Amino acid sequence: MADIDAPNLPSDLRRSVSNTIKGSSGNLVEWYDVYVYSVFASSFEHHFFSPDDKNADVYIWAIFALTFLMRPVGSWFFGRYADRKGRRAALTLSVTIMSLCSFIIAITPTRLSIGGGAAVILILCRLVQGFATGGEYGTSATYLSEAAVPKHRGFLASFHYVTLVGGHVLAQALFLALLLATSKEDIGSWGWRLAFAIGGIGALIVLWMRRTMDESMSQEAIRSAKKDKGSGSMVELMRNYWKELAACFLVTMGGTVAFYAYSINGPNIIKASFAQSSPVMGSVISLVALSILVVLQPIGGFISDRIGRRTLLVFFGIGGTLFTWVIFTALPQTTNPLLSFAILTVGFVILTGYTSINAVVKAELFPTHVRALGVGFGYAIANSAFGGTAPVLYSAALKTGHVPMFIVYVTVLTFTSLLVYLFLLSNRGPNWLDHPEEMRRRKDSEGHRVFPMGV
Repeated sequence: MADIDAPNLPSDLRRSVSNTIKGSSGNLVEWYDVYVYSVFASSFEHHFFSPDDKNADVYIWAIFALTFLMRPVGSWFFGRYADRKGRRAALTLSVTIMSLCSFIIAITPTRLSIGGGAAVILILCRLVQGFATGGEYGTSATYLSEAAVPKHRGFLASFHYVTLVGGHVLAQALFLALLLATSKEDIGSWGWRLAFAIGGIGALIVLWMRRTMDESMSQEAIRSAKKDKGSGSMVELMRNYWKELAACFLVTMGGTVAFYAYSINGPNIIKASFAQSSPVMGSVISLVALSILVVLQPIGGFISDRIGRRTLLVFFGIGGTLFTWVIFTALPQTTNPLLSFAILTVGFVILTGYTSINAVVKAELFPTHVRALGVGFGYAIANSAFGGTAPVLYSAALKTGHVPMFIVYVTVLTFTSLLVYLFLLSNRGPNWLDHPEEMRRRKDSEGHRVFPMGV
């Protein structure tokens, strides 16, 4: 009898690559929608809040952070759905919801037309998008890890962040294209609406693509999940896999705060530095650096397949602990384009130690029947607490002159995760994706084991 915890592996590398493309394409679109908001925020904030309000930018970033509160809810709903009905069904549903909200934002009347109702619609749409993104992350990370052939799992699973960062690149590229083709005034008038509408159209295309991708759960696992009340159950996760859930949270904590601090605030710092002298230059620097971050992801995944995941995590932890102060002290003072580019790119190289492998690291923690829920919920809690709040905390720190406190905050969280990488993880060993039978035996006989995984 087949092991229900074993993923429904593709027959060859070509099929695995095809599933990777289809599985990650929705991630690209959903994160494009996330980053369209951050990239175009200064262009549309006056449509929702009065330009005379000095806190308008803080409100816009607060909405960005607020959507992260819905991610744990989305990870619970879609994680349970994916663990009981299959990964493909959950991924199809999440991208449909994302598409609908993008279209609504694109056509929402301004505050001059409907007053405070404009901000309410924006908040509601972003909350629902946060719900969908919370489901997309855990389920797509699980799917890409399961659908990959074992010898290339790190490399193929790295496309989770290729598409995640790729969404940011597309948003930045669109902003730059509009800046070159029109003007800042036109972007503030209608360009931001076009950006959201493109996200909605992209989601519809992905919806069509996902109809033909393979299901990574075996049919036996799906049939078993429908009968087993423990499948996708929060009670099951908390009772029997709380240590793995804690590991997922701690691994994510430092990585997510650094990711949002570097990839959101970093480009915004550069664009602000060149806003008066050369706004196009600021956008070009950010776009090229983010494109390099995309290219670095499969390189990191490839390396992890050969030297182990923990080594890369430790590289990130040490680099992030030492380099965060450079990003937020040297970068704002830099007016030389090459130096600005170099600082941001070094930060992205460090970040790759986490981003390129975080999906597969978390997927290896959990058995099939709670994998999507465990990966998604563990990530969402850490992401909501530390990731989505980073831009608004930096914005507030900048206004009040407390940037050094923000630097300490990011550094401490990164260092804490580094301690987890150093002392609680191992480079080699059995894990739930590759050795489900061995892991089940260990779980039955060694319930006290802290982090039973081979990272």
